[in-house]
Amino acid sequence: MNDVEAVGKLSKAYSDIRAEIAKIIVGQDQVIEHLLVSLLSRGHCLLIGVPGLAKTLLIKTLAEALDLKFSRIQFTPDLMPSDITGTEIIEENVATGQKSFKFVHGPVFANILLADEINRTPPKTQAALLEAMQEHHVTAAGQTYMLQEPFFVLATQNPIEQEGTYPLPEAQLDRFMFNLWLEYPSFDEEVAIVKSTTSPYKPDLKRILSAKEISAFQDLVRRVPVADNVIQYAVTLVNRTRPSVPGSPSYIKSWIRWGAGPRASQYLILGAKTRAILSGRHTPDINDVKALAAPVLRHRLVTSFNAEAEGVSAIQIIERLVTES
Repeated sequence: MNDVEAVGKLSKAYSDIRAEIAKIIVGQDQVIEHLLVSLLSRGHCLLIGVPGLAKTLLIKTLAEALDLKFSRIQFTPDLMPSDITGTEIIEENVATGQKSFKFVHGPVFANILLADEINRTPPKTQAALLEAMQEHHVTAAGQTYMLQEPFFVLATQNPIEQEGTYPLPEAQLDRFMFNLWLEYPSFDEEVAIVKSTTSPYKPDLKRILSAKEISAFQDLVRRVPVADNVIQYAVTLVNRTRPSVPGSPSYIKSWIRWGAGPRASQYLILGAKTRAILSGRHTPDINDVKALAAPVLRHRLVTSFNAEAEGVSAIQIIERLVTES
């Protein structure tokens, strides 16, 4: 199958995946699109939403529709790094009586990992997960264990309860491709949710793509051609978030302490490539970059005291930048 045929197949699979997820999840269309874009771009997502918005159910449903191994970790203050990566135990051979060390894989050895309330655990444990996200392997007692591919982490944070939490530092936030905010459902959507969740109906999900096919599509994303003007637009947009760069707008100098780094430009282009082929197009345009500016840049901008005093959020600054560009 050549790349043109592969784009057509992925676009059809994307429609099928959306249809399967819709059997269980009501609404959240943009969040589902961004999750699939991130997965196919080999990125990871940080999902922020109040309790009860079906974050866990959404990820579990996605894993089922894609026939991927799903694992969930509930982060707590006493969680240890080995609780994520795995640990060595002493095993005795019954026949010989010999003892040896055996590595028991932790929950990180999955295709889709839900890290629930990642800001509830200390930095040492957070770092263990973030290292696995970056390197796609785990090291224990000098041995390296490769993680299963594809490997996609979705970490959640609760925006309400901030007492007793350990906020992720900016350098660690930068490892996430997208920062997605899960909004409350509309009135009609909530009616549909209540109807479906309080009835005995349990839908059967069809498996649309396998792990092997997803890995092949991840490789396809890298081969998608991008016009120079699209890349230049993405880099210019990211440059304009930096107050120290000559020519950045005056409101950026006033409202932003630190702008986005080069990883933001990379993710904008990777995301634009993926968004294009999911819709059946063979190359992205500037509108694809604009559509992904908010989730890519939101957690990469450090606002100043002036912005906080004037009630200006990072998302408002990004929207203004995109409108003016």
